Amino acid sequence: MKLTILGGGGFRVPLVYGALLTDRAEGRVTEVVLHDLDAGRLSAVARVLAEQAAGVPDAPAVTATTDLDEALRGADFVFSAIRVGGLEGRADDERVALAEGVLGQETVGAGGIAYGLRTVPVAVDIARRVARLAPDAWVINFTNPAGLVTEAMSRHLGDRVIGICDSPVGLGRRIARVLGATNPREAWIDYVGLNHLGWVRGLHIAGRDELPRLLADPDLLGSFEEGKLFGVDWLQSLGAIPNEYLHYYYFNREAVRAYQQAEKTRGAFLRDQQAHFYEAVTDPGARALDVWDRTRAEREATYMSENRETAGAGERDADDLSGGYEKVALALMRAIARDERTTLILNVRNRGTLSVLDGEAVIEVPCLVDANGAHPVAVAPLPDHATGLVCAVKAVEREVLAAAESGSRTTAVKAFALHPLVDSVNVARRLVEGYSEVHPGLEYLK
Repeated sequence: MKLTILGGGGFRVPLVYGALLTDRAEGRVTEVVLHDLDAGRLSAVARVLAEQAAGVPDAPAVTATTDLDEALRGADFVFSAIRVGGLEGRADDERVALAEGVLGQETVGAGGIAYGLRTVPVAVDIARRVARLAPDAWVINFTNPAGLVTEAMSRHLGDRVIGICDSPVGLGRRIARVLGATNPREAWIDYVGLNHLGWVRGLHIAGRDELPRLLADPDLLGSFEEGKLFGVDWLQSLGAIPNEYLHYYYFNREAVRAYQQAEKTRGAFLRDQQAHFYEAVTDPGARALDVWDRTRAEREATYMSENRETAGAGERDADDLSGGYEKVALALMRAIARDERTTLILNVRNRGTLSVLDGEAVIEVPCLVDANGAHPVAVAPLPDHATGLVCAVKAVEREVLAAAESGSRTTAVKAFALHPLVDSVNVARRLVEGYSEVHPGLEYLK
């Protein structure tokens, strides 16, 4: 099988390739094509992959190209992991928002909207090319904001595009571990929402929901990441365990203040960190894989550090530093390519799963996956407080899609103004002005 990775010069690509190296079964990926607009980044990542493959028999062959059409032709699977505007763009998203006193995180609030406005037109172009050049390919979308971008691509690829995220998987794994599950993969996670906006409402082990036991035990509840981050009392009030990204909603003022006071925003930190990585790998004597591994460890250890500091949550547990989205991607590919049926939490079209949203809305829910793709599992309705957030944020996503399609500046302002974390129409107008000044990719808004 041929796997094409768009954004193939990206820092996380070795995680995917490393997962592929462990797959020895028939029907595995034998060819990996990396595509990126930056030939230097492609060369750096290719060096890391070559060191990963050293000594591995029949490792997937790796080629690299800056020609998108060439990369897509004949692909069986396409991983889309692009970052329009690069990490400099992410840093600008954060800076412009924080200057207005609102959140600039890359998937949440003003930053997520700005990133979406830049990314959707590019993602739509990719979807159209896939439909023309590789109509039988399955697209697995890693690109953030994952739910929004997956929905944009689904309008051209239907159910052959599936969005993935490692946050729900990590959350479920932590809960199962705390509850003493010997094999977390055997636990059924009742999770529902949008990407980076979901809640675990039950965790069933051997047919029994063990979440009430967790919620009733303050010591147990406060012993893992989300308990430390949100606080025991708040989780007990919710009667559910929220995705970590909901910290930006439930503790917004504290998060904004922490990010304003930080020495660097997350985007600026990653921009500088990865610039050092790519520079270091150009040294012919450098051990590229070691440089990458050290950089990755620092990246994972500092993930959401401002939020954890605000909550007094301390450092991340060692078990949470190993990544995870590449494992979801590999399990998804295996299920489709070999009809190895499995259950995964994915971003797919609603198809009546949540009655408060229309059938084309992309949501994040458990899905049964087989050779015909991912099929959302029926879930109970969300409580009112969660329904309100989901509907509000989905309405914003729809305005982003409409602005990207029409090029309407007025619609872009509406998208910002309607977001729960942007509290003023005037702020929304200034955000559009500010982002238009720093992002050439938004010049289409008129």
